[in-house]
Amino acid sequence: MADSNRARFVAQMETVLDTYQQAYDEKRVLICMDEASRQILRDVSEPLPAKPRQGTKPGRNKRVDDKYERRGVRSLLMFYNPIDGWRRVGCRESRTRVDWAQEIRTLLEVDYPDAETVTLVCDNLNTHSIASLYHTFDAELAGRLRRRLNLVFTPKNGSWLNMAEMELSLLSRLCLGSIRFETAEAMDCHIERWQSDRNAKKRGTNWRFTTEDARVKLKSLYPQHDT
Repeated sequence: MADSNRARFVAQMETVLDTYQQAYDEKRVLICMDEASRQILRDVSEPLPAKPRQGTKPGRNKRVDDKYERRGVRSLLMFYNPIDGWRRVGCRESRTRVDWAQEIRTLLEVDYPDAETVTLVCDNLNTHSIASLYHTFDAELAGRLRRRLNLVFTPKNGSWLNMAEMELSLLSRLCLGSIRFETAEAMDCHIERWQSDRNAKKRGTNWRFTTEDARVKLKSLYPQHDT
């Protein structure tokens, strides 16, 4: 990695790490955001249910035919508050700048209407920009949203810094797994139940990796200077 790229990576990494160390409350909210896609697959043949072991007869795992019908793709936009243990998954048909802007409006006006500022940690996609707000809404609304939104971008190849990525991984493993859904609505309802349960239990994240830790443990990523 060239020194210029190292410097860019380090600058963005330390910005994210410093952001995580700031004090937040109900007026200054920290949200991590990430995206993923999930295919909607419908069984062609009815799966055979699992059977428990009976005496000397062995049990049987659920059997699913490898053939399926593709019913579309669902775009999942994860908004995650690691401090309060809150999350919301926006389930959409696409991941355009309009989709992102509409989800940001929901975040600011519905999820956190009383927050003065929301710091949003996300990756640097072209859709993740203030310009998307002005592309989607009139200038008055876009400006009102912009004044309350502070974007902090993770570096390229540094998605591990985004706590929403970890929450998306849990969604994939604990909620969706290998389940096949008949419809997009069935998937959305399944996700809604999962997030409601985790929100009720306030499942958050205790981030302990600091800027000082990075300067020691990730020293090789920093540009080298002659002394």
